[in-house]
Amino acid sequence: MRTPRKIMITGGCGFIGSNFVRHIINNSPDAEVVNFDALTYAGSLENLRDVEKNPRYRFIKGNICDPRAVSEAMNGADAVVHFAAESHVDRSIEDPAVFAVTNVVGTQVLLNAAMKLKPEIFVQISTDEVYGSLGPEGYFTEETPLSPNSPYSASKAGADMLALACRHTFGLPVVVTRCSNNYGPYQFPEKLIPLFINNALHNRPVPLYGDGLNVRDWLHVSDHCKAVDIVMRSGAPGEIYNIGGNNERKNIEITRLILKELGKPESLINYVTDRLGHDRRYAIDSSKIQRELGWKPEISFEDGIRETIRWYRENQEWCRSVGKPVSR
Repeated sequence: MRTPRKIMITGGCGFIGSNFVRHIINNSPDAEVVNFDALTYAGSLENLRDVEKNPRYRFIKGNICDPRAVSEAMNGADAVVHFAAESHVDRSIEDPAVFAVTNVVGTQVLLNAAMKLKPEIFVQISTDEVYGSLGPEGYFTEETPLSPNSPYSASKAGADMLALACRHTFGLPVVVTRCSNNYGPYQFPEKLIPLFINNALHNRPVPLYGDGLNVRDWLHVSDHCKAVDIVMRSGAPGEIYNIGGNNERKNIEITRLILKELGKPESLINYVTDRLGHDRRYAIDSSKIQRELGWKPEISFEDGIRETIRWYRENQEWCRSVGKPVSR
């Protein structure tokens, strides 16, 4: 098992990254965290106000496409955990080039630095979306062929391939994780669950794509953070680990549950034109990480979604500070 003393986290001011920073600070008393983030629209210092004065935490503003800034931030790191990415599918449809630059070129810049500075482990954080769309049966495994259907997922697939190529060609200790849809506190208000919670709280329509029957596997962000931590410490270089929540839900089910919890009428549901190329179903088989590393999700969807709704209800000032809820 690896015990990193200095961990470089890219994109640590974003949704999953900030939760991971907090997880390490709270659970690894000997570890120092360097948070390297460009502070784009989806990354905010507000996400980490509670740890910003911790002596084991340091924030560096920088872009992963800047080789000099990346090398300076990575210098001395035992582990690199790469969350930084453009991640919203709708935005990738509007401007694919930004996703190619950040997610592909930026990842290669990080890999170049890692080949020179030689951290013990480089964790490439990816997504189940690289596998494409499932039919009504079956699950994504680590052996599922990649078939990305959006500019976002294609850029993440490209980044994964670059990372694994660096393992094969140069021996870089790379591990890839691919997670299902995350939910929980500090998620930027444009994503489905926080968008629908915020809109419903203010009696605004909740814009549901197509027929609302698209299926996603939902994973609480704290369970994801625990999985990434285990992979960082014990994952085998060159391996891919799928991380899923075993919580398949149709989008219409999520919508109705949110409205019910908030005591809002279903008349707020506004069916809108479906997203271009909208994948129908994602579902993760996470038996490999459970079998080999001993991780399993602990938070039930019923408990997690109620806690998440409560968090957004109680943190409306945070929602206003990071960005207004948007309509589709």
